[in-house]
Amino acid sequence: MDAIVTAGGIPQARDPLYAYSNGNSKALIDVAGKPMVQWVLDALSDSKKVENVIVIGLTAKSGLTCKKPLHYVSNQGRMLANIVTGVKKSIELNKKSEYVLIVSSDIPAIKGEMVDWLVKTAMETQDDIYYGVCPQEVMESRYPTSNRTYTKLKDMQVCGADMNIIHVNQVTEHLETWEAVIGNRKSPLASAAVIGWDTLFQLFTRQLTLQGMVERASQRIGIKGRAILWDHAEPGMDVDKPHQLEIMREDLARQNKKNLPW
Repeated sequence: MDAIVTAGGIPQARDPLYAYSNGNSKALIDVAGKPMVQWVLDALSDSKKVENVIVIGLTAKSGLTCKKPLHYVSNQGRMLANIVTGVKKSIELNKKSEYVLIVSSDIPAIKGEMVDWLVKTAMETQDDIYYGVCPQEVMESRYPTSNRTYTKLKDMQVCGADMNIIHVNQVTEHLETWEAVIGNRKSPLASAAVIGWDTLFQLFTRQLTLQGMVERASQRIGIKGRAILWDHAEPGMDVDKPHQLEIMREDLARQNKKNLPW
């Protein structure tokens, strides 16, 4: 399976990470001695399930490395357009490509075995989209000061993971809905409103279970979707704010120190 790494975002003046980026891509912000995206590429390098890696929004001049064939595609200006372009590149590389892994460049704590678990778990069924969620207790056990935003469901509270799988046919279908959902991806309630006001009401009143939410979304958009419940917090620990950046810097520096040969 090919992996698409979304790395096109450049923090603007009002962005919380603007002071850390020096006008460059957020993906290149230093985390424990490496660009943030390099940690993601290292995980994909260690994965047994990933064939090609397609980086959206950077160029070979960034000096990134990967043990898998590395391909660069220019930033298309919008998240959905970037994903569509990445999927088209995957099909260009392999005409038989069916599914792609979409990974955000701002989850530097992921590991190769997590990537492999996701691919193996997802491919047990044949759905259109596999969307990862992390329960609040898993996230706060691993990163107690992360301050994530959670969707409150009847059976649990979850946050989204930034490593997901889609069927390649999704780049040509339901594009308007996907544009709206992706545009509101940081707001669970706004995303629910796109899927339907009845869904939004049930979220407000905490009547929906996780499976119920998946079924409602699948019916509304016209897809077969499946939620992947993570027991690792790392895929949901994206770096959006300075305190989250510092958490990752400290955590990964600690891991680096443990791996030193002396």
